[in-house]
Amino acid sequence: MNLEPHQIAAVTQWYAEGASLSDLQKRLKNEFNLTLTYLDVRLLADELKLTRQESDPEPKLATDTILSPLSEPTHGKVSVTVSPLQRPGVLLNGRATFSDGQSAEWYVDQTGRLGLNPTQPGYRPSKNDLMAFQTELEKIAKKQKF
Repeated sequence: MNLEPHQIAAVTQWYAEGASLSDLQKRLKNEFNLTLTYLDVRLLADELKLTRQESDPEPKLATDTILSPLSEPTHGKVSVTVSPLQRPGVLLNGRATFSDGQSAEWYVDQTGRLGLNPTQPGYRPSKNDLMAFQTELEKIAKKQKF
């Protein structure tokens, strides 16, 4: 996607202020007359490595439906939650908190691919945490009859 520098700056600012990908899609159309698909906006966000400027980086778990028996992260444990509001273009999404306290958004797209977007850029969960995450996700998928 080729955007002008002022358009890139605007998109970056909107996202940092909390705009969703849908919001970005609408604002690009309204303010710059650019018609992009949701996937185009998602790819643009990845390309620009957009990040949010949040005062509270940890999400409020009260907004998620906890479907895992591991409801609170503890040392050596992984907790997985499912969002009650599904993002456009995904079959299932939510949050995972790993044994070291780091968290990430996760999603399963319409082709069945699993994606993980860590809160801290560059973070990679340990191999054991990834295995525990996948196990918990399988349990959730069975409960959801996914």
